[in-house]
Amino acid sequence: MNIITQMSPAASGEGKTTPLSLTIRPSRGVEGDYQFATDSAALMRLLHKKTDLSYDTLKRFEGEMYSYPSARLMGVELSEKALTEIGYFID
Repeated sequence: MNIITQMSPAASGEGKTTPLSLTIRPSRGVEGDYQFATDSAALMRLLHKKTDLSYDTLKRFEGEMYSYPSARLMGVELSEKALTEIGYFID
């Protein structure tokens, strides 16, 4: 899955949690974008617990969330359980 964040227009980028619009898109060119509102702390908890991404990768992504209007993680493996947990249903 490709994970794309958009910082909320009202977000200041300061503090421990920032409102985000999150887009989850299949990485294999299949349609199925899913968008939902979350915050940076909840997203980072999900990524730490439900992926095998390295600490350095997650730290870089977290820095990009606060530094750029949009941050991307490409080709992330998310289990069906993790996707269902966030409301993305696979048929």
